Amino acid sequence: MFTYICLGTNDLERAIKFYDAALAPLDLKRCKTDGESNWDGWAGWGVYEAGVEELALWVCSPFNSQVATAGNGTMVALRAKTWLEVQSFYKAALENGGVSEGPPGLRPEYNPDFYAAYVYDPDGNKIAAVCRGFTHDQQA
Repeated sequence: MFTYICLGTNDLERAIKFYDAALAPLDLKRCKTDGESNWDGWAGWGVYEAGVEELALWVCSPFNSQVATAGNGTMVALRAKTWLEVQSFYKAALENGGVSEGPPGLRPEYNPDFYAAYVYDPDGNKIAAVCRGFTHDQQA
């Protein structure tokens, strides 16, 4: 359904540090944009092959040169394969400037297998890691 999601930032280097750490447990690596000047001031994670394929989360300063603000009620939820990935995402996010909006755990109010953690990035964007398909920890 999506090709990419873009979130605004007021400090690209801070955002890069946060997302490099928080997305590593979800096996999301920085997109390679070497040699493409139109990506100056942007950083992305996921899949990006110029003109071929794109499924990525990007951060950049807003085009209108105004201050980046987070949308109230806006959230990006990223898929995790295991509960451990959710836990590692949450820990890395908090260690790199993120703020908790809900620690890792089952959310039976959504579904019996809905295991998630919620954080705000340093710019106030709400990000979640969600693992589905299990009702107990598969790593135990």
